[in-house]
Amino acid sequence: MASRGDILVVGSINMDLVVRCDRLPAPGETVLGGDLITSPGGKGANQAVAAARLGGRCRMIGRVGGDSFGEALLANLAAEGVDVAAVRPLAGVPSGVALISVAADGENAIVVAPGANSRLSPADLDAQDDAFAAASVLVLQLELPLDTVVAALQRARRHGCRVILDPAPAPVAMPAALYAVDVISPNVSEAATLLGCGGAGPEQVAAALVQRGAAAAVLKLGAAGSLVWQDDRATRVAPFPVTPVDTTAAGDAFTAALAVAVARGERLADAARFANAAGALACTRVGAQAAAPRLEEVAALMRQP
Repeated sequence: MASRGDILVVGSINMDLVVRCDRLPAPGETVLGGDLITSPGGKGANQAVAAARLGGRCRMIGRVGGDSFGEALLANLAAEGVDVAAVRPLAGVPSGVALISVAADGENAIVVAPGANSRLSPADLDAQDDAFAAASVLVLQLELPLDTVVAALQRARRHGCRVILDPAPAPVAMPAALYAVDVISPNVSEAATLLGCGGAGPEQVAAALVQRGAAAAVLKLGAAGSLVWQDDRATRVAPFPVTPVDTTAAGDAFTAALAVAVARGERLADAARFANAAGALACTRVGAQAAAPRLEEVAALMRQP
């Protein structure tokens, strides 16, 4: 049995197939890249590993395929200290796979084949009620079926568990029920997709997300840091400047750090500063889970003048 204060992640588990290239291809264009790198990923698994590395007690609910990728993904999560008792391999189903191109400037383009992730249903959550009862923070993303994400949110609410939603990949029409979270934390492009608009300032975007039902919004601003909108007030949170190598893991490290800090009872602005540091460090390394920083590294960065 997990103890109260744990972080529960209901999310995707993928194997990332990564190729680095000088620049991302334009539509219809082929570019030559480097050697193929195979590494564990999936937004849910990335956030679970990052949370565990940052000192969080993390349990995960998800699905992998009954294949060699699934075996490797499960073993990696367990080795990182994530409780995988609720991650079940599905025979005859492929594991989720993400095809990732990373340009020399650190920007990336990603296509995901969900595989076993698409088989996690609302009914599968019934057997995991203890995990929701034990958790203080539930972390959600949108690489699972949306009805499953809604069901996880509703179950967390019944147990008084706070909910952080990283709405990625952002759908054009997100179910209204998914706005009713404690914290919604998109990046700028995801927020524009959710709201159907672009060009608005971060304050206006964050306020609009809260107007749709979230208790608070933490907007990821990349190199500009982040913005917290809570109680009708905006707080800008300064970035930690770094030279990016690969931005693949930045958003997931940010979300995980936010969850760890919220679970510790920190104020949201302080949690966002911790998340800024974790996201910045993740940009300095290649990969997804491999790039997730550890608690002592984040603490050291935050101490720098």
